[in-house]
Amino acid sequence: MKDRMGRELTTEDVAKKALNRGVNVLLDFEIMILNLISCLVPLHSVRKFAFRLAGIKIGKNSFIHMGTRFFLPINITIGEGTIIGDHVFLDGRAPLKIGDHVDIASQVLIYNSEHNINSEGFNPTEEPVDIGDYVFIGPRAIILPGVRIGEGAVIGAGAVVTKDVAPFKIVGGVPAKVIGERKNKNPHYKLGRARLFQ
Repeated sequence: MKDRMGRELTTEDVAKKALNRGVNVLLDFEIMILNLISCLVPLHSVRKFAFRLAGIKIGKNSFIHMGTRFFLPINITIGEGTIIGDHVFLDGRAPLKIGDHVDIASQVLIYNSEHNINSEGFNPTEEPVDIGDYVFIGPRAIILPGVRIGEGAVIGAGAVVTKDVAPFKIVGGVPAKVIGERKNKNPHYKLGRARLFQ
């Protein structure tokens, strides 16, 4: 038997691949169930209960709107008072930490795994993503693997964040660059309520 690159596999390699495939099928089933719950259940409390059962750590008074999708939810941590908009993608293939009072707008994509385009087998690489407290991420922004977003930073709509963002900086564009700085360096606000049935 050969792998996808045409290399011969030992019996032990085949057994490991078979076990890995079985685990992945179970994870894919779990993700499918979470996606159905996320898209079809209009009650925050029911969705939050299901997400916690799947291993997502969700702080008090945090809400995840409908249509949010996950990958390996067990590695995702969300702080207190955070609101995540609709149709967001949260990648848990490496640790994803979202702080307290973070506002993530609709259709944001947060990745912590990508392919190494220079490797012979187009192999995946994984790096954690850390989002500090009081961060605002605008609609349709993309956060790439290995990025650290400092406290109070603002990510503009449609930005593609490829590098760390310092605390209280405002970034925008593709790739994201500093375009300003937040004046309030001591945020202590609480976000408004989540939209009902969304």
